[in-house]
Amino acid sequence: MVRPILEVENLKKHFPLKPSLLDSIRGAPTRFVRAVDGISFSIQPQGILALVGESGCGKTTTGKLVMGLYPPTEGKMVLDGVDVTALREDEMKAYRREVQMIYQDPFSSINPRFRIYEVLEEPLVIHNIGDREERMEKVSKALEEVKITPPEDYLGRHPHMLSGGQRQRVAIARAMILNPKFVVADEPVSMLDVSIRAEILELMKQLQEQRKLTYLYITHDISTARYFADHIAVMYLGKIVEMGPVREVIDNPIHPYTKALLAAVPEPIPERKDIIKELPIKGEVPSAVNIPPGCRFHPRCPRMIEACKTYDEKPFSASSEHWYTCINP
Repeated sequence: MVRPILEVENLKKHFPLKPSLLDSIRGAPTRFVRAVDGISFSIQPQGILALVGESGCGKTTTGKLVMGLYPPTEGKMVLDGVDVTALREDEMKAYRREVQMIYQDPFSSINPRFRIYEVLEEPLVIHNIGDREERMEKVSKALEEVKITPPEDYLGRHPHMLSGGQRQRVAIARAMILNPKFVVADEPVSMLDVSIRAEILELMKQLQEQRKLTYLYITHDISTARYFADHIAVMYLGKIVEMGPVREVIDNPIHPYTKALLAAVPEPIPERKDIIKELPIKGEVPSAVNIPPGCRFHPRCPRMIEACKTYDEKPFSASSEHWYTCINP
């Protein structure tokens, strides 16, 4: 059996809130934002796991934890047999060479003062890769890989001289130039025009096949997950509520929240209306500071029963790989 390239076990990230003056005087206990609150998953080599959910559910925080940008409050992450949570600060530089991130906003993720050559050269300089001539060759090749051609026409340009789609291609090239084995893609197409989203996702797929990459694909758009990923994890308020092979989860959603996300996709397939007829769900996402007891989705859930208020969120199995956390699906 092939060992997963990434294994995450009971991962948590709690951010302490600064106490108010009155709380300080009273000596009130510190309160925490429980952004990620005990999640576990694994990704096979050259696989794509889509992490989906509404804004504020903890998706991006999870991505930054995997990147090593945040230290976890609790839990364990193992990448290719190496315990990431046990790495020293001086070892993290080598780790970040193997794990790269594609950010959501191509307009703010690239330094506007840099020329395109400098944007792509910077990771090579940081990791002491090659001399000037070798770096020029790597930068040109990286631009060609993301279909920015001819590269010599773009090396001297500043980011404001490119379209949003071209900027995101440059951001992808920057992530790929260090030849990573794992890439966190944080909503890489949500800021782009609809007309070019499919092109960018297809480019990322091609790069995955050519480079044998593994992706953690973060998105709020469950419709793109079906065509891009092979497995899906649905996240709500810091917890994963349903996970499994992407087609199995989307064709047979069990958790009411998964059904809600599917119902939010414009122009749903007519024959699937029986799956999503229970919506709309109620209200807003609760605060991650004051998480509801029991099933954390129960205040908004159309299937809520009294037992949901004390349910410990232990998973139920729908198949060998498909599981969910709901006592009244």
